Amino acid sequence: MRRERAPASLLALVVAIAAPAAVSAGPYTESGYDPALMASWATTVVDAQRGPLDVADPGLGDASYGAPEWALGPATGDVFDVYALGDGGHLTLGFDDGIGDGPGDDFAVYENGFFSSSGFYGEFAFVEVSSNGIDFARFDATSLQPTPVSGTNGDTVDPTDYHNLLGKHPVGVGTGFDLAELTGHPLVTAGLLDLSSISQVRLVDVIGDGSTSDHRGEPLYDPYPTPYPAGGADVEAVGVLHVAPEPGLWAALAAALPLLGALARRERAEACPGEGRA
Repeated sequence: MRRERAPASLLALVVAIAAPAAVSAGPYTESGYDPALMASWATTVVDAQRGPLDVADPGLGDASYGAPEWALGPATGDVFDVYALGDGGHLTLGFDDGIGDGPGDDFAVYENGFFSSSGFYGEFAFVEVSSNGIDFARFDATSLQPTPVSGTNGDTVDPTDYHNLLGKHPVGVGTGFDLAELTGHPLVTAGLLDLSSISQVRLVDVIGDGSTSDHRGEPLYDPYPTPYPAGGADVEAVGVLHVAPEPGLWAALAAALPLLGALARRERAEACPGEGRA
């Protein structure tokens, strides 16, 4: 159960007031999504596995901040209303209404990054989807950050250098994902992933020391290490822009196709009665 709290924390308000205007140098300048635009939200925790505070020092233990259920329901814009993944940890969420493949982005993921006087502080996670709960396809993530980013020194990044990752927008703004980008994925061509009916989204923390890579094989850097209870990417919510069509609707359409075809052929025959005769 999500703990009771105000819609926005005092810290989030201070961050919003103090945040300077973002200076975009990279190519990935998508503006993100207000929570009010979402049609529905994640409803179920399917699986949750914390990662360590520091993958290089497992003796420190695992991240511990937040409960997986805090990632359910609408994004609140509260930096404390999150589930911390830890280094390499993951969280899988389910959706009662499913996610469908409509025009443009189909869902949005929310983290709790923020702008400070030195730039943007955000921690990132890969995003994966499944329609059967077994086979997951990962969106191609890109990072143009060329050097390590110190987590303990509070180093910042340029969010426009990152694409297809949870965490590139500040708290209260969702990063959009378009299922159409996965059309050519091997799971789709094999019939193991139905982009019209996504049932689960899995978020996998990026280990920011460069040991994880983007889709080109380039090292992926974000603040590391973050040896704190809220270490690693922090999941606030996952919202749905395009709800999956009702299964009954697809069945009705499939049943109607033969009738529609017959009607079309009859109309052509009536319009051109001599067509097809020798």
